[in-house]
Amino acid sequence: MRQPIKKIISILETQSLRERSKKHNIPSDERMLAITYETGQLLHSLITGIKAKDVLELGTSTGYSALWMADALLSNHKNPRITTVESNPAKISRAVANFRRARISNIVRIKQGTIMEVLREMPKSQKFDFVLIDADKENITEYADLVVPRLRAGGIMVTDNMLHPAKYRKIMRGYSRHLKTKRGLQTCTVPIGYGEEITVKVHD
Repeated sequence: MRQPIKKIISILETQSLRERSKKHNIPSDERMLAITYETGQLLHSLITGIKAKDVLELGTSTGYSALWMADALLSNHKNPRITTVESNPAKISRAVANFRRARISNIVRIKQGTIMEVLREMPKSQKFDFVLIDADKENITEYADLVVPRLRAGGIMVTDNMLHPAKYRKIMRGYSRHLKTKRGLQTCTVPIGYGEEITVKVHD
């Protein structure tokens, strides 16, 4: 792993562990709500394995997951791209600082706005190799329906929080069932981190 990226991941992982311990009173607007370290490793492996170049992320937060994906992308290509969507200006500011310190600002494009608006405005011809969905769960099925047509054949979509927190479990089970009704997709839930849905687009 590239040293500048590794350094910022380490700093953010320490912050995330502190947050998840629930021993500290961290204001809700300052929480990272990041993927786990193990999920970061999974994303890294998947992106490296399919030699992805163009990634879409729904839910930037402070940039922790994007750092993992950036390192994998840079192992595959000289000029990869991450398009990441976030509506919270404070989180965008933190993410921008983290990307700058990790020296990946040149490959990350942040789209500020609601996910639904950004996806609907995105050209239908634009294709991605890999998609990470780590955003609000209430609209998760609609997000996937907008994303899948933009995922290339052979591409992978990963969705976080399939098993935890428990309050979202019913929604996420319904989401998984919905994906299984889609032609051209193969999907399964794996108990890594907070639970990850790994969806492969076998064909258009």
